[in-house]
Amino acid sequence: MNASILHIEGLTPYAQGHRLQRALLNARIHDQIGDTLLCVEHTPTVTIGRARGSEQSVLSRVGDMYRVERGGDATWHGPGQLTVYPIVRLEGARADLHAYLADLEEAVIQTLLDAGLRPTRDERNTGVWLPSADGHAPRKVCSIGIACRKWVTWHGIALNICPDLGGFQRIQPCGMEQGVITRLCDHLEHCPDFTTWRSRLADALAAQLRLHAPSTACYADIVACCDGLELTLPDAPPPSLSADGLPHTEQHTSP
Repeated sequence: MNASILHIEGLTPYAQGHRLQRALLNARIHDQIGDTLLCVEHTPTVTIGRARGSEQSVLSRVGDMYRVERGGDATWHGPGQLTVYPIVRLEGARADLHAYLADLEEAVIQTLLDAGLRPTRDERNTGVWLPSADGHAPRKVCSIGIACRKWVTWHGIALNICPDLGGFQRIQPCGMEQGVITRLCDHLEHCPDFTTWRSRLADALAAQLRLHAPSTACYADIVACCDGLELTLPDAPPPSLSADGLPHTEQHTSP
């Protein structure tokens, strides 16, 4: 089955994007669709992963905030950040979550290398980093957190193109000290626009993940495959509140 690259134009509220992710995940599990890269730009939102004590990384509980299924700590999503959710079946030699994470990192690294940057990994932390202009420690430009159900992945990559970094002041990003986050526009004299980065990263991911015959998907066709779920409604209800007052999404376990 051929793979698809699905671009959602404009800003997508997190609850709506999560709803679409779940529909695509279920459709992929049941072989209704092929592997899919869902590319979005969210409205301002903080998400909290499954890492123990991740709630302590939240410094301000103002605004949208969700518990999610991915690994990791707290992070911020918002305008100027490219978020890509690979909905990919890991089977055969690909059924290795550590190798899959490394593939996601490598796709981002190759995208940034092609732009003339010098991205690096951190042996202790998942993600992609860029050297600091002031000679201090590298700063994180891309966060990665995944979930997996029945060997189909979801959640994914958040690449900071030119967001307002003030959004990260609400949290200790990925459980680290504030100031660790950077963005591409601060490292390039002429930073390409969002659409260009989206196309470049999607192509790099398709190549690194060895997706079969990827093409840009028709949104209506993808929706039609997802059990008839009304995904186009912008007022999808938010997840319910947890006992500690934070909204949360349904929890799922890795394989």
